[in-house]
Amino acid sequence: MNGNQNTTEKFLLTPRETAAAMGICERTLYGLTKAGELPVVRIGRAVRYSMDDIRAWIKKSKKFSESA
Repeated sequence: MNGNQNTTEKFLLTPRETAAAMGICERTLYGLTKAGELPVVRIGRAVRYSMDDIRAWIKKSKKFSESA
């Protein structure tokens, strides 16, 4: 064993998987995509979302409260 426990992590997610992982509905996900906020990977007619892009969007979208 190589000790890497996360060997099954997907690099690309379907829209349904992406929305579920982000805790949003697919309609909101499509809105983010259409607005150019979250890039997609197209493979033929299939639309996929990169885990790296999702993580980058979350990091960029974090807002910190001044009162906290």
